[in-house]
Formats: sequence, C-alpha cells, structure tokens
Amino acid sequence: QVQLVESGGGLVQAGGSLRLSCAPSGSSFSLNTMGWYRQAPGKQREWVAGITILGSTYYADSVKGRFTISRDNAKNTVYLQMNSLQPDDTAVYYCNYGMGSARTPLGSWGQGTQVTVSS
Repeated sequence: QVQLVESGGGLVQAGGSLRLSCAPSGSSFSLNTMGWYRQAPGKQREWVAGITILGSTYYADSVKGRFTISRDNAKNTVYLQMNSLQPDDTAVYYCNYGMGSARTPLGSWGQGTQVTVSS
C-alpha cells in the first residue's frame, strides 16, 4: 500500500506562510486526485483542499483565498501553499488520494506534518 509522506510544517506567527509538500515514499505510485486534510486537537479530521490530475482545484470555505493547492506531476508531488495563517489553522496536516474533489480520502494516513500558528 502506498505511503504518502508530508513535510513542511512548523511554527509560524499569525499572518505568516508555510508550504507543505506531499509525495509517495518508496513506490512508483503516481499521484491521481489528491487532497489535503487537517486535524486540530480535539476535532475530527477535515478536508481542506483537493486537486485533480488535470489541475482543477477545490477548497474548503475556511481556507479559500488563503491556501493554494498545486501539483508537479513530473516530481510526483503535491503542495499546499498556506498564506495569512491564523491560530485556527493549527493542526496536523495530511495528504491522501481520493476521487472527485478528494473530499473522501481513499488511502491510509501517513504521519502528517504539524502546523502551529501562534497569535
């Protein structure tokens, strides 16, 4: 089963930016429709954004206009550019593959990458 590895998280002040990356580890899995998800402490994991193999993008209302999902098919990598970060964005961020807008993930979860936004 493909293992997806997320990276790029960290601690940032409110208003700052981070760019997350997601790539498969140790396999020839080609990324298809991909999504980013996050889980804040004490909350359920939620869908954040999705991108199809042709580059159509979808966003949760809470991040629209601040986050940008993109992909580099040559590098088999998906990114999440996060701008204007707010404390409510603090969560562990995960990537996964799915169908449609990737609202429903289909694969197993990796370890994620922690994003902490201080006020």
